[in-house]
Amino acid sequence: MKIVVCAKFVPDATADRRFRPEDNTVDRAGVDGLLSELDEYAVETALTVKEAGDAEVTILTVGPEQAADAVKKGLQMGADAGVHVLDDAIHGSDAVATSLVLSKALAKLEADLVVFGMSSTDGGMGVVPAMVSERLGLPAVTLGSEVTVDGTTVRIRRDGDTASDTVEGTLPLVLSVSDQANEPRYPSFKGIMAAKKKPVETWSLADLEITPEQVGSWTEVIEVTARPARTAGTIVTDEDGSGAGQLVEFLSTNKFL
Repeated sequence: MKIVVCAKFVPDATADRRFRPEDNTVDRAGVDGLLSELDEYAVETALTVKEAGDAEVTILTVGPEQAADAVKKGLQMGADAGVHVLDDAIHGSDAVATSLVLSKALAKLEADLVVFGMSSTDGGMGVVPAMVSERLGLPAVTLGSEVTVDGTTVRIRRDGDTASDTVEGTLPLVLSVSDQANEPRYPSFKGIMAAKKKPVETWSLADLEITPEQVGSWTEVIEVTARPARTAGTIVTDEDGSGAGQLVEFLSTNKFL
């Protein structure tokens, strides 16, 4: 079985994230980044399937040069190979264009099982798995909080607010997992050293027979304003029993009531 995990390189949520002044897109090259935390659950799912049977796991990412770090993390966790789609024309692409690039790469890789996280930590849309399944003409079982692979059958438990569903499909298919699916492993020293010798290919849009005009964005950010610095709050003292009245007045003035 050939398993491909679609992993995204995202800005570190704890770092100072910025937008590029020339086009108001997220600055992914000039800030610290890492493998999206939610994609680690996808990697762990793929590795668990691999360890239970005969499978090969490839990490696929689309992004700038620094996105190679996302592939590296997956290899350190135990994946066998990596593919990095790198092309300047991809910068600023939206979910529609990203799904096109991923689907072309997945078709070239001839994946039997495609695994996604539930969404990316920088975008939070969670729509790319469904878009990719549509483009590939494959079934999709999404948002699995528990995954079982038995031969060519993939079965998941999907937990909602009021109930849980069991959904299954037959390979080849697209799978996405939630952050309840497992506990991602930490790369071992042995895994870190072994990752240095694992094959990683770099593909351009031309390698996927995609033109730059096909990977634009349907949306545009017109203006970006930095978050204002936090100011001191209002302190209500209650030395003479007037605290409650002051609090009500404050809430009313600020239209919280």
